[in-house]
Amino acid sequence: MSKVCIICTANGIYKCPICYVYYCSSKCCKKHRADGCELLQQKEPPQEPPQMPEALKSSDEIPSDRLQLLKNSDAVKSLLSNPHLRDLLVTIDNAEDFEQIIQKAMLEPIFVEFADACIKAVEPQENAQDHT
Repeated sequence: MSKVCIICTANGIYKCPICYVYYCSSKCCKKHRADGCELLQQKEPPQEPPQMPEALKSSDEIPSDRLQLLKNSDAVKSLLSNPHLRDLLVTIDNAEDFEQIIQKAMLEPIFVEFADACIKAVEPQENAQDHT
């Protein structure tokens, strides 16, 4: 499969997280989205995030105080400087069926690296014990 930019036919080094076509730059990415990447066309953004009923909350949900540890993680901050990762995260955040999008995102090495860095940041004690 050739990795050719869908817009300008240059070497496509980035992949659209929605439709998986290749593009070469942020300029071509913006043009691709403006031209109508299919899943990006959301009806309207949700007013506020839906609250999950207590009975449906997962046992592996991270408490909000531990999520604050993400702010101090140099690894997470460094990964967030990647525009492709930020595009993936925005896509996941805006998706109605975010679970399906996350499954697709898990095929992207940068997203897997980001997920691992987040886990290490919020569970530092468990990670330290794993390596002993």
